[in-house]
Amino acid sequence: MAPKSTSSKATTVSPSSNPVLALWKSYNEQTPDRLRFIDAFLVFLMLTGVIQFVYCVLVTNFPFNAFLAGFSSTVGQFVLTASLRSQVDPENKNEFKEVSPERAFADFAFGSIVLHFFVFNFLG
Repeated sequence: MAPKSTSSKATTVSPSSNPVLALWKSYNEQTPDRLRFIDAFLVFLMLTGVIQFVYCVLVTNFPFNAFLAGFSSTVGQFVLTASLRSQVDPENKNEFKEVSPERAFADFAFGSIVLHFFVFNFLG
């Protein structure tokens, strides 16, 4: 039986060998701050929806209309925010020629107000 080698080679992970790191590096270098802020809000909304659903399944869904209102509010806000992100993305300028970033945000704000009005009324 051959003796074990005691020398260990330090392995470094380069972004080219790890596609996740390469994707993260590309995202950080090429995505404007405005879109990264919107993406962070989308992640927050997704985590909030998952937490609400897990709470409903594991603990209780006693005021079921409250769960439905909160969960639908989270999903609706996610959809509105994803729409805002696609409209203000500079790479999608050809698709949204007539929509300025200010109008896109105004549509987002108006849609959010209407969504939360319905959610508030659904709570009872």
